Amino acid sequence: MNRSQNVVIVGAVALGPKAACRFKRLAPQAKVTMIDQSDLISYGGCGIPYFVSGDVSDAGQLRSTSFHMLRDDKFFKNAKDIHVLMHMRAVSIDRPRKQLHVQDILNGENHVLPYDQLVIATGSRPRRLQVPGADLKGIFTVSDLAGAVAIKNEVAGGSVDKAVIVGGGAIGLEMAEALADLWGIETSVVEIADQILPGIVSPVMARMGQHQMGKNGIAIYLKEKVQRFEGNGRVARVVTDKRTLEADLVIMAVGVAPNTDLARDAGLKVSPRGAIVVNERMQTSDPHIYAGGDCVEIMDLVTGKPACFPSGSLANRQGRVIGTNLAGGNAVFEGAVGTFVIKLFDLSIASAGLSLERAKSQGFDALSVFVVQFDRAHFYPEKELVYLELVVEKGAGRVLGIQGLGGITSGMFARVSAVAAILRHRPTTADISNLELPYAPPFSSAMDVLNALGNTAENTLQGKNRVIDADQFAEWWLNRDRGDIVFLDCRGWGNAEDFVKRYPEHWKSIPQDELTDRMEEVPKDKKLVLICNTGVRSYEAQIMLDQAAIHDTYNLQGGMAAVKQWGLDLLAPDPLDKA
Repeated sequence: MNRSQNVVIVGAVALGPKAACRFKRLAPQAKVTMIDQSDLISYGGCGIPYFVSGDVSDAGQLRSTSFHMLRDDKFFKNAKDIHVLMHMRAVSIDRPRKQLHVQDILNGENHVLPYDQLVIATGSRPRRLQVPGADLKGIFTVSDLAGAVAIKNEVAGGSVDKAVIVGGGAIGLEMAEALADLWGIETSVVEIADQILPGIVSPVMARMGQHQMGKNGIAIYLKEKVQRFEGNGRVARVVTDKRTLEADLVIMAVGVAPNTDLARDAGLKVSPRGAIVVNERMQTSDPHIYAGGDCVEIMDLVTGKPACFPSGSLANRQGRVIGTNLAGGNAVFEGAVGTFVIKLFDLSIASAGLSLERAKSQGFDALSVFVVQFDRAHFYPEKELVYLELVVEKGAGRVLGIQGLGGITSGMFARVSAVAAILRHRPTTADISNLELPYAPPFSSAMDVLNALGNTAENTLQGKNRVIDADQFAEWWLNRDRGDIVFLDCRGWGNAEDFVKRYPEHWKSIPQDELTDRMEEVPKDKKLVLICNTGVRSYEAQIMLDQAAIHDTYNLQGGMAAVKQWGLDLLAPDPLDKA
């Protein structure tokens, strides 16, 4: 590599600084210039909701190194020998001449930056609803740190009593929690889909998350479309197709789109979904130009198809690959399985790979299984229930994805992470059943919840475990007066007593360990929903009933623990209304 090599990087938030620093470590004599439209550079964008909430007290913390140095232009110049041009917009790329045309957005002056190699790290831009009133003051998107500072200033000013979040995806829910938790703002979420986190988690897991948000005072309105915003200069109301919500502040969180105008105008290959096409070395269709982060399309290692995965973590890893290759290396970024985690007050939801909905949309003949179990040994005094769902392909039992819900200090995240690490290798249910995890009672069970999840998937694929989930249970419960279903409680009488006394015509108690001796009491002419606390004893009961030639049985996945987390309180004064 020529020592005088000149590298120019467009974008200085996540991927850009990582690529620049990696390259400079390998080629210290080379020249590196980063440009960015803002003067807020190299920050942790995923920390924005926690800055708005106050968990992160100062915006500078998102821009600081672990040793408390502010990552500004002086830091990059003095500590990294990287030149940063702020308030500079990339206008066009002259590929034949290897020149980047830029404009100073403060004074309008135009400049030309020659390059030997160019990196495009332009990220994504937030989508905005094209409805009347969308330009009113008080309506924000969560796009960058400057926008986050503006939102926090509004909230801290004390004039915001009611807020509406448009969009029930990850950013929308994080911002809803941020506003409601510390600031005590009356917060509503409007989502056009029929669940929160659409396309990411299953309806059951989404309902559990929605229940958690509701317990913390956040109203969520599903299957509603925003028609307009109203107000005199500043937003005052959000009008949907079903209601009008008062609002002093609105945050649009309706997704992002790759920011690829610069690349497209330069004639670089762009995919039908609008993302820059790169190879495994993160090179664009021009070998002298690299790209990465939210603006590119990479391989989905589960489906084998191109996909977009906006993620600060992926951007940093791709930046290292680009930095290595700028210096003449041959690093590759093969793709991603798609991972996700979000904190919802004192619970968290995580996923890796495909949800059942996405798996089916991608052409997989798939099913999902659901398990609830303690994250540690059942006899250990400190333990938490974790809720895991595994998505598998019928037939060979290939694992396509996993989702989990649990307390933020539970071991749920570790289990989802363990599966995420092996998804690219096309694991099967047998691999999950036999996955080796470190064992000691303070950390896990001898038969870990993840192993139990694999076992449950195998049993379900073999037809031994015929199941319904909490959604289906709620529907059948609401229609229990049809008389064709009996809910058979396989727990001890102490657990079943209140339900039997409340619903004597529908709820029957036969503990699993007494079932053989009391088989004559089992209704033979009705569907049987088998119930226990987590789904284990009810599965054992299902096997026993099969041996007695009673087959119209359905094991409630996750048991009463799942139903409770889903939000259905069968002993509430008006349980039908609670559903």
